[in-house]
Amino acid sequence: MKETETAAQPRREPLYRDPNLQIIFGITLIGVMGVASITPAFPKVVRELGISAHSVGLLISVFTLPGVVLTPIMGVLADRFGRKKIIVPSLMLFAIAGTACWFARDFRHLLVLRFFQGAAAASLGSLNLTLIGDLYSGRDRAAAMGYNASVLSIGTASYPAIGGLLAVVGWNYPFLLPPVAIPVGLLVLFSLKSNEPKGDQRLKDYFGNVWQHVKRRSALVFFTASLLTFIILYGTYFTYLPLLLGTTFGASSLIIGLLMSVMSLTTAFMSSQLGRLASRYSERNLLRVSFVFYAAGLVLISFTPKLWLLPVPVIIFGIGHGVNVPTIHSALAGMAPRDYRGAFLAINGMVLRLGQTLGPLLMAAVFAIWGVEGVFYAGAACALGMSALVTLTIP
Repeated sequence: MKETETAAQPRREPLYRDPNLQIIFGITLIGVMGVASITPAFPKVVRELGISAHSVGLLISVFTLPGVVLTPIMGVLADRFGRKKIIVPSLMLFAIAGTACWFARDFRHLLVLRFFQGAAAASLGSLNLTLIGDLYSGRDRAAAMGYNASVLSIGTASYPAIGGLLAVVGWNYPFLLPPVAIPVGLLVLFSLKSNEPKGDQRLKDYFGNVWQHVKRRSALVFFTASLLTFIILYGTYFTYLPLLLGTTFGASSLIIGLLMSVMSLTTAFMSSQLGRLASRYSERNLLRVSFVFYAAGLVLISFTPKLWLLPVPVIIFGIGHGVNVPTIHSALAGMAPRDYRGAFLAINGMVLRLGQTLGPLLMAAVFAIWGVEGVFYAGAACALGMSALVTLTIP
């Protein structure tokens, strides 16, 4: 449903069957492919290319680094020149640079190619959300954001398994996945019906209008929520849950992976229900309750005495995450008019990347003082503090 349509117009078939949304799903799956699909190959990369285990992490760092600078730039360009003119070349470059990694036999060359692949991916994680904001409004926007988050969670849960199977053949075989970006790019070019911005404002006026929307109190609260969400997710959950499972419960890598997949699948299910939830509850209430679920899950993880009981708090955490992220995205997409939406959501992309970076560093400091349980309490305290902030500042 486009923004000009009214809520009274009935939808003949489920929203997730909308061809436009299905193309956006494709963009989303390409956007999360670059890291999740190659990590299972890291042990083989170390052996085959003769590098240290410490150095292999650069394959992630050089991929994510360009996004810190390029994400807002791509958002501005998408507002000025149109979404397709940024997304289609990005998908094509992602496919070319990613496929070229398959031929690399030197680690330095591989890093260069990963840098270009990461530069191509920089726009995908925010412009997919921008397209949803352009094409849908009201409850449909919330539902579309939920479905998209669900697809993202399924992708992040599935890619490691797919990449692991390919890595059985050879360390470079996961790099045979990026060519899938080419047909997705062609679908965007020829089949996606998008509401392109006019881009006819003076640049000074454009940036002034973007700033007017960014500095609103409600926008700043949602940006803060996005920052804390990813500090909690990457600093507490992804970094220290595996450590807790391995050291306290003696869990194998397989058990750790399966348990963390439980969270991803729970997130996928809850995100798919956001349209229904948004029709009954406000974004404010959904957001504050999601942080309460985060806090409850983290506290219960630290208290759980048996490994077989841990799926319960992990599911609770996943419920919070499944509601939280698409609610933030839907709210931010609705705050900015179409002509500024690309830059607006790109700023959120920068904020969440900052959270991904700061989270492990901040929680490492907590771990050094209070140990692994202190990390979970600190994450829970951040979540409850954010829930209180939402309650006090958003009407």
